[in-house]
Amino acid sequence: MATTTEITEKYISEHPSIKDCLKKGVINYSKLSRKIAKDMGIEKKTSMEAILIASRRYSIKINKEKDSEEKVLQILKKSELEIKNKILAAIIDKKIYMENLITIEKKIRGKADTFYAIEGTSVFTLIVSEKYLEELNTLFKHNVVKVSKNLAMITIKSGEDLESTPNVIAYLYSLFGAHKINIVETMSCWTDTIFVISEKDIPKTMEFLRF
Repeated sequence: MATTTEITEKYISEHPSIKDCLKKGVINYSKLSRKIAKDMGIEKKTSMEAILIASRRYSIKINKEKDSEEKVLQILKKSELEIKNKILAAIIDKKIYMENLITIEKKIRGKADTFYAIEGTSVFTLIVSEKYLEELNTLFKHNVVKVSKNLAMITIKSGEDLESTPNVIAYLYSLFGAHKINIVETMSCWTDTIFVISEKDIPKTMEFLRF
């Protein structure tokens, strides 16, 4: 059975907005304790006191994360952004003639154009320019499961210290989530972090990716 401390820390960690307020020291611990007690069904006086103490201790613990967050921001401040629009994501059933996949890859790469293939358990996801949609439909026909158009690909190019610094990707995900922007696909290649989003979300995304 979980202790009150474990319940409290789990609750706060699963509510990023509360955790952020704890980091910034702008939260009423008594109100927080009452909310946790009510939500978790442990509304006893002893539980309330234990939750309050656990919340204060957890606040001290997560404030030590500030140094880590500063390292993340330093990496992102030095990073460069590249944006490509008119991108599509095509989900292709694996029951295809693989030579067709190789053919389209050779053609697109031969033109130095965008081509990414993500292999899942039963499908491939292809990230390419919208101008290849007709060709994809011709090559793969009934194996095209779904196509998402009007997308943009945002590539964040960071330094080599990216791979040895924890929480960089988690921090970026939290920004997209906080601004209610859906990530259609995400990929990474060493120091490049790639997000595929809707084109309409580009202006908002550019605002919060300015470090």
